Amino acid sequence: MTLSRRAFTRAALGAAGATIAPSALRAQPAWPTRPLRMIVNFPPGGSPDLIGRAVAVPLSQYLGQQVVVENRSGASGVIGADAVAKAAPDGYTLLLSSGSAMSIVPHMSKLPYELKDLVPVAAGARLEVFLVTRGDLPVKDFPEFLRLLRANPGRFSYASPGNGSSPHIAGEMMKAQANVFAVHIPYRGSAAVVQDMLAGRIDYSFDPGTAFPHVRSGRLKLLAVGAARRSALFPDVPTIAESGLAGFDAGTTHGFWYPAATPPAIVERINREINRAMREQTVIDAIRSLGAEPTPITAQQFGGVIEADSRRYAAIIRDRRITAD
Repeated sequence: MTLSRRAFTRAALGAAGATIAPSALRAQPAWPTRPLRMIVNFPPGGSPDLIGRAVAVPLSQYLGQQVVVENRSGASGVIGADAVAKAAPDGYTLLLSSGSAMSIVPHMSKLPYELKDLVPVAAGARLEVFLVTRGDLPVKDFPEFLRLLRANPGRFSYASPGNGSSPHIAGEMMKAQANVFAVHIPYRGSAAVVQDMLAGRIDYSFDPGTAFPHVRSGRLKLLAVGAARRSALFPDVPTIAESGLAGFDAGTTHGFWYPAATPPAIVERINREINRAMREQTVIDAIRSLGAEPTPITAQQFGGVIEADSRRYAAIIRDRRITAD
């Protein structure tokens, strides 16, 4: 299954990056000639929605056509992704998906489409998770935190927004790599996790950004960033990798996808314009508010990031026997 998925990804990327003969480009009608739909596969207010709406404004200006954001949430992003996978490959239906929907969910759920039905177009932002503890946990840094867990196996608990979520998987990655044990408690959403940490009922979580106000107020502690690099929002907070668990990276990349048969010239144009939007201050501010940074890369590079994430998450999901809600 993994080999065929990798083969499909490479084939799609090859199609996206193919060189188009000048005569073929001249034969194509002008594009776009009507508004585009940007389907966001999560509800309004979440990080994919925030990024999509921020990018849609300058993208509309660059293309000379309105980019209309449409939320199609459900089934951990599968419903929206399925709608785009089955849309006409004419460049007028674009998917903005969370990274987890493309690199985690396929390893836990049967999809109504195949990954080869979507082609990576452009990265939106690399989203990180942040190791946050209740305010009175008697540790001041990540090494002390690990020593506390190792000395008290099973005594402490961590929460996530749900089974199979990226914070859940981050927690299992840390437990496996650090050889510690803590009890996982799944919730329905990040807000409830934060409330129970504030109340002292939960010891820690891998937070996607919901806890930031309480970290700044001092009611919760931010010990480390669960990603390959430090966060621009908290530059003095070390990563887990530099704090003792080499190579730890639980980040995911939100990004844009087209139906697989979309003409490569359109894929290249949209990639160029989205990367251009990443230089707009309003887009930069929106992405940084999530503790992330804009990620302007080629479609081929974006596909490689998703493939690498997919391999890493497939291993931890298999080894820890993680299932979705």
